[in-house]
Amino acid sequence: MLHHDKLDAFRAKYNDLAFLVFRVLIGLFFIVHGVQKVFGLAGKDPQPLASLMGVAGIIELVGGLFIVLGLFTGLVALICAIEMAVAYFMAHAPKGFLPLLNGGELALIYFAVFLYLIFEGGGKYSLDAKLCEKCTPRK
Repeated sequence: MLHHDKLDAFRAKYNDLAFLVFRVLIGLFFIVHGVQKVFGLAGKDPQPLASLMGVAGIIELVGGLFIVLGLFTGLVALICAIEMAVAYFMAHAPKGFLPLLNGGELALIYFAVFLYLIFEGGGKYSLDAKLCEKCTPRK
């Protein structure tokens, strides 16, 4: 078992890098959902861009890209969180109360992640940090 001081030192040393990996993976996963809706993927047809699913696909594709880049992270995360809340309450909650049973757990997990990113920003290794010191609250 790691000593508490060693664990703290490890966290301090790698925190920014770990956050970068976290942000990039979340963004990439979200992009895949957008690609599925916009271009068709995994046997699903592309959605008309003027439809609710088409708009969701655009938010997921563009929002995921901005999350990967860490560009306007807080604002983009807010838009993505709202989309995930709408997705949950429109598509999943009517099927039942429990997310595990209504298929909405992924929408809620994304919602929670985006809620975190709203407040955390893009982090040290982001375009936000490069373009504007005030754009990311992470130190």
